[in-house]
Amino acid sequence: MEQFTAFSDMERRRLDELIRARQDQHAPRDDIIADGAHSGLCHVVLSGLACRYKLLPDGGRQIMAFLIPGDLCDAEIFILKVMDHGVAAITPTTTALIPADDMRALLRETSSLGEALWWGTMTDLGVLRERIVDEGRRNAYVRIAHLYYEMLVRYRMVELTDGDSFEFPITQTDLADATGLTPVHANRTLRKLRADGLIELSGGLLTVLDPARLKQAAQFNGEYLHLDRAHDRAPVGQRAGDLV
Repeated sequence: MEQFTAFSDMERRRLDELIRARQDQHAPRDDIIADGAHSGLCHVVLSGLACRYKLLPDGGRQIMAFLIPGDLCDAEIFILKVMDHGVAAITPTTTALIPADDMRALLRETSSLGEALWWGTMTDLGVLRERIVDEGRRNAYVRIAHLYYEMLVRYRMVELTDGDSFEFPITQTDLADATGLTPVHANRTLRKLRADGLIELSGGLLTVLDPARLKQAAQFNGEYLHLDRAHDRAPVGQRAGDLV
């Protein structure tokens, strides 16, 4: 959330208290919160990788977004009666559980935290809009390039990259479900990205070999991630470097 605004010591302590109070562990493929479920708790990813998804009657799955450490899974749950999609762990994932009443109090206590939560919601919607553009207008090569470049930026902003490498251990089925492709088509496109010298995948580690060329191939415009305010503040603004 500090990509949006700097917090006071009091606000930092309040957030630390909330995420330390109660945590949960999730195995791969476990639901963090199921589609149609209600919970009195908001979940924040602390470690691991999760996704927003929707299952179709025929068993098909669409992944709408990947969630990385720092992301809120279900900030809307204390307003809505039930979730309209599921959130599941992809890797072993730890979440902090924040009671809905504490979330309401947090929003009322400080405008900075409230604004930062709104920023997170707007960024979630921006990511979803990009997935809509993927499905409607981008070819397979651009879709996958765009997703990988987006994840490089997002992981860099939370300091979970080593140079231009980061852990992103999704399967080809996950990739296909996130891009609206068949696993065979996704695999063929991955081979092309490798052959073009843009990425390298090894043991769940994704390395972007040429960020500038991948950005160009992805036709990437990072405005939807709303990082413009981060650039005004060091050190947060320096994390993305020239990626955006």
